[in-house]
Amino acid sequence: MTNATVPDGRNDHWLVVRRDAHTGIESLRAHFSGHAYDPHDHDDMLIGYTEQGVQRFQCHRSQHTSVPGRAILIEPGALHDGHAPEPGGFTYAMLYLPQPWVERAARRLNIPGLGGVEAAFGNTLVDDARLVDAIRRAFAAIYGNEGRLARDEALDRLLERLGGQLRDASTAGGLAAPPAIVRARDLLHEHMSWNIGLDELVDISGIDRFRLTRMFQREFGTSPHAYLVRLRLRAARKLLAAGHTPAQVAAEVGFADQSHLGRWFRRAYRMTPATYRRICTNMPD
Repeated sequence: MTNATVPDGRNDHWLVVRRDAHTGIESLRAHFSGHAYDPHDHDDMLIGYTEQGVQRFQCHRSQHTSVPGRAILIEPGALHDGHAPEPGGFTYAMLYLPQPWVERAARRLNIPGLGGVEAAFGNTLVDDARLVDAIRRAFAAIYGNEGRLARDEALDRLLERLGGQLRDASTAGGLAAPPAIVRARDLLHEHMSWNIGLDELVDISGIDRFRLTRMFQREFGTSPHAYLVRLRLRAARKLLAAGHTPAQVAAEVGFADQSHLGRWFRRAYRMTPATYRRICTNMPD
């Protein structure tokens, strides 16, 4: 178990992250007043709850307001942000479940639909006391390092509860994105580390710059540049967790330099790349 308390320049912000070495699950407990996070996403499945206050965030292009007693369910790749709309801020707890671990556990427990990035929840916020209790118990086992048996039992119970929150796969998908926009998106994925400009996206899509940006925003909920930053940040987290240095990661994923990576990383995750690397690996900064 590795952990870190992340300092913040404001006294009313704090963040504690712990990582279970066996499962790779991260547990985060934090308090924010005002702005918390810029829009970002994760490769992990995010499962949590609000402990205190009012927590407001955008997810799936809708605004959600969480208060104590509600479960928060966010699929891998879902763009979301966060802020406190009321004085006093909010405190929340979140588990970051890695998809490879979820897939293995879902197969073991025979919970179809839960494994893989295609897993989709019917609701982002859920008023279900038993689900919230399952999240609390799993969080306590991971965050409190209560031992393998407590952890395993609590996580199995949590996944069984989550299985009942999945959206029917036949209704989960919407209309397919236009092929031209998909080609532009795929170029960003294939050449994430390149210094890509709109001209390259225009060439591969065959759409003029104005329409391209507008259609991309409509299909994927963000601009091409913001989408590229998200890709780079997700790749950066993986590399940092594997022990690569921030300077190495910045060069590999396409940020201009280490400070450029640091600015974006902190805006999205409220910690520095070096801190995240230390949490995942116990390596010194």
